Amino acid sequence: MPNTDNGPQGGVGGTSYIYDFGTSPNTRTAVNQKVRILTPHYGNNQNLQQVGVVSEFGPNENRTIDEVRGIGFGDKIAELVPSITSAAKSSFNRALLYLCNLFQSAGYASGVDGPVRSLSHHRWPFDVELQMVFSSLADWDLVGKDQANTGITSGNAPGTWMGGVQPVQYGDVTQDPSNQPGGQRGHSAVITLCEACWFDTWSVSFSKDAGQVLENGNITITTMHDYASMYGEFLATGNDPTIGQMGSLRFAKGKGAVYAGSSGNATQRLAT
Repeated sequence: MPNTDNGPQGGVGGTSYIYDFGTSPNTRTAVNQKVRILTPHYGNNQNLQQVGVVSEFGPNENRTIDEVRGIGFGDKIAELVPSITSAAKSSFNRALLYLCNLFQSAGYASGVDGPVRSLSHHRWPFDVELQMVFSSLADWDLVGKDQANTGITSGNAPGTWMGGVQPVQYGDVTQDPSNQPGGQRGHSAVITLCEACWFDTWSVSFSKDAGQVLENGNITITTMHDYASMYGEFLATGNDPTIGQMGSLRFAKGKGAVYAGSSGNATQRLAT
């Protein structure tokens, strides 16, 4: 008898009704109903699968900004120097299923599938892929008129501007002969890969006053990236006045550099 709550198929982590898809609103504001969270599932070595019944996933990271000052120059900050970025963390809360717990949904041999009962039993890290799936309105603008619900079809090669945008296809699609007959329909999605994650906290609470049982875990993430770009010293991250982008007045020294003038208009500042 197969485990339908931990039987990855068609890009999702199971085949039971827990993993049935519903509809979601089309807005320009991102909505939770369209966000997809993918992890490895124990027993599957093909690709990451969409996790079911996740109630919260919240990546966050921080770094210290050091103040540089000089004696004799008054109460003045000479410069702010970013320090080393701390490892990113994320909450990971999910409903406990009898046949697939939080550990199993992250690739560990736990619950009915194995012996993992504690954080001390985790020997290998895992990846989490976060997909912010576009609405039809946003997709329409991204890929061009008359191409909504198709997913971006070009420009997603490594190192390109849209290297972190990928098409997401859906297995069950109602065909409408009045528009885009035949073929699968999908959306574009912004991809963020949380690479080499470890659970650092885990808890579950059984209460007489609650029906649903939730497992709560926090993960520490080795690195986060867009799954495709070439990262390095000259990564085009924006705000670089040396290549003509809008930059801070303090750094706008190069020829052709621009900064916001007092009227809010972009102004060129020539090299002196």
